[in-house]
Amino acid sequence: MKLNKDIIEEIYEHALKEYPDECCGMVTGDSNSQDVHLCKNIQNMLHAEDHVRFPRDARTAYVIEREEADKIISSATKQGKEIMAFYHSHTEHEAYFSEEDFAAQTVFGEPEFPYALHVVVSVRNGKVHDLKCFRWDRYKKIFTVMESCG
Repeated sequence: MKLNKDIIEEIYEHALKEYPDECCGMVTGDSNSQDVHLCKNIQNMLHAEDHVRFPRDARTAYVIEREEADKIISSATKQGKEIMAFYHSHTEHEAYFSEEDFAAQTVFGEPEFPYALHVVVSVRNGKVHDLKCFRWDRYKKIFTVMESCG
């Protein structure tokens, strides 16, 4: 599964728009037609409500509200589209798949969408620095980096 070039450009634009906070979103569709869904990062709201349980703010973490994600998933399913990718940015850090990313994308050590890509965009000093895609390896039970997203 590969992302179209224009989809990657939309992800870059979202990452730059939200900088210095992390952006987050989803991509639905298939190899011919893909749609980006820019999601709201509710990490700052969670942090403000309970800074003990959510010690990080949106500059170093993201959370997509489950209701928003469920609407996107439901709509894609009704239209016969796939959940192709989840994406988020790392600000002032490299594009890597962190332990927090693994925890957010798995339930009991398995991803809810095992075939979806996981895209991480590195934004440094207000500019896109790097982008990496990760895919679930069901044998190793880890997310491995791919050579290319598109």
